[in-house]
Amino acid sequence: MTVSRHTIVAALRRRGQHTRADWVERELPAQVETTRHAGLLATLRLDPAELDGSTTR
Repeated sequence: MTVSRHTIVAALRRRGQHTRADWVERELPAQVETTRHAGLLATLRLDPAELDGSTTR
């Protein structure tokens, strides 16, 4: 499953984590593979299931 980088950035900005959001914008591809980046998503405390609105399978 993939998640749009924009979705991740938006979730971080809603939390007020602007520095992390800026890093994600610079470092991650436009479509983030949830299995490949599972550790990073866990570090950011993001659950791919919660980002479900803009995911593709």
